[in-house]
Amino acid sequence: MAAFKNTRNLKTLVLTPKYVSHMTIKRNLNLQEYHSKDLLRKHQVSVQDFRIIDNTLDSKALSGFKADEYVVKAQILAGGRGKGHFDNGFKGGVHLTKNPNEIVNLAKNMIGHKLITKQTPKEGIKVEKVMVAESVTIKRETYLSILMERSYNGAALVASPAGGMDIEAVAEETPHLLKTVPIDIYEGVTDKIANDVAEFLEFKGPLRKKCAEEIKKLWELFIKVDATQLEINPLVETDDGRVVAVDAKINFDDNAEFRQKDIFALDDVSETDPREREAAALNLVYIDMDGSIGCMVNGAGLAMATMDLINLNGGKPANFLDLGGGVGEAQVSAALRILESDPKVKSIFVNVFGGIVNCGTIANGLVAACKKSPPKHPMVIRLEGTNAQEAKKILEQSGLPLTIINDADEAAKAAVKLAQN
Repeated sequence: MAAFKNTRNLKTLVLTPKYVSHMTIKRNLNLQEYHSKDLLRKHQVSVQDFRIIDNTLDSKALSGFKADEYVVKAQILAGGRGKGHFDNGFKGGVHLTKNPNEIVNLAKNMIGHKLITKQTPKEGIKVEKVMVAESVTIKRETYLSILMERSYNGAALVASPAGGMDIEAVAEETPHLLKTVPIDIYEGVTDKIANDVAEFLEFKGPLRKKCAEEIKKLWELFIKVDATQLEINPLVETDDGRVVAVDAKINFDDNAEFRQKDIFALDDVSETDPREREAAALNLVYIDMDGSIGCMVNGAGLAMATMDLINLNGGKPANFLDLGGGVGEAQVSAALRILESDPKVKSIFVNVFGGIVNCGTIANGLVAACKKSPPKHPMVIRLEGTNAQEAKKILEQSGLPLTIINDADEAAKAAVKLAQN
C-alpha cells in the first residue's frame, strides 16, 4: 500500500491505511488479499472465483474449481509479488496457467519459502498460503474507493477511469480523470450517484447499470463492516461483459472492533515486527523506523514533533513508542525494554508532556526498569506538565546516568550527539 497523500487542490484525499493508522495511533488490521476478496464475495460484490492452498498442498482444495485460466498468487502482506523472487530461486509470486495440473507444483515452489520483493525485508517473507483465482480477460480497468474524509465530515467516493495504476499519479498528472463525490451518511449512495459515477467510469450500455449496482453493494459493505477505506483497484470490465473487483484493500475503524469481532479475528500478525506485537499487547504503539534514536513519547502530535526535532538537529529516529494517556509504571518499564531491544538504537530520547499522563509515573517506571537492568544506551529525558518537578526529583535522586533537559530542542540535540558518539 502506498502512503496516503492529501491532494486538497483536487478536493480529494488519496490515502494509505498504514499512514493513517500510525498518525491516529491505532494498530493496523492486516488482512491477506484472500480475506478481503472473501469479504467482498460475502456481500455479493462481483469477484473472481478463488480457492486457497495451504502448506498441506492438498489438491482437494481445488475440487470443482474450473476456469479457462488460473492465477496463482503468493499471499503475503506486501506488494510487488509478481516481480519478486523466492529464496529457493523460483521467480515470481504471481503465475498464470491454463493447466490445472500445474497449480500444485507452482504452489510447492512458493509455500514454505520466503518471497523477496521491493516491499519486503531483505530476507523476504515466508509464504504460508497461495490463492488460486479465476483469471479474467480485462478489457478495461477503472478505480473506485470509498473513504472517510474530514473535509466532508463523512464519507466520500473517489473514482477514476484510469484504474490499475498509481492513483496519486492520476491526481497529480490528470486531475480531470478523478471524480470525488461526498456521500451523505444517512442517504448513502443513491441511484443517481451510482449511475453518475458509472458514467464517469465510462461503462456503456448494460454495463453502466451493472457498475452502478456494484457501487451500491460496495457502499453497503463499507457501512456494514465499519470500514474507513475501501479501495478497488482495479474495478474492471471483462471481455465477457462483467464488472469485477479484481483487487481490494480495506481499512477498518478500530473503535468498532467490538462489533466486528469476526473480521478482527482475521488479523494476520505473522509478518508484524515482534516489538510492535509486544507493544500492542501492552496497549502501546510501536513504529519501527531506520535511524539510531529510540523515542518514547505520549501522543501522535508530540511523536511527530519529536521526530522533526531529531531530524532538524541532524539525527534520525530509529522508532517511536507512544505511551498514550493511561500508562502505568509497568508499561513504561516494558516500553523502555522494547526500545532497547532494537539493534539500531544508539541513544534514547524520552519526551513526555504530561496532561492526563503523570510525569511521576514515567519517572518511576524508567527508574524501576534501569535498576532492574542497567540501561544499554545513553538516555535523554525531557518531562513537562503534570507533576513534572516531582518527576525530575525522582530521576535526579535515582543516581542513574540520565541526562535531564527541560528544553525540547536542547534535549533533541543531546540525544543526536549521544547517538553519533
